[in-house]
Amino acid sequence: MPKLSGINHLQAVRAFEKARFWIARQGKHITMTDGERIITIPRANPINAYTMGGIIKDAGLSIEEFKNLL
Repeated sequence: MPKLSGINHLQAVRAFEKARFWIARQGKHITMTDGERIITIPRANPINAYTMGGIIKDAGLSIEEFKNLL
């Protein structure tokens, strides 16, 4: 898995917003949707690399696509 360490949850939210996701709900986690997929982002700084990889996969993006959105 390519390196994804050091990603802040706010950076991740901004990147997913560029990928046409919007915030549906906030609490201890941030839930985002694009109308078809639902992803949950933990409020952690930084987000664990394996967790972030799973979220990106659930969003239907590749690691490289996500890095370009950052």
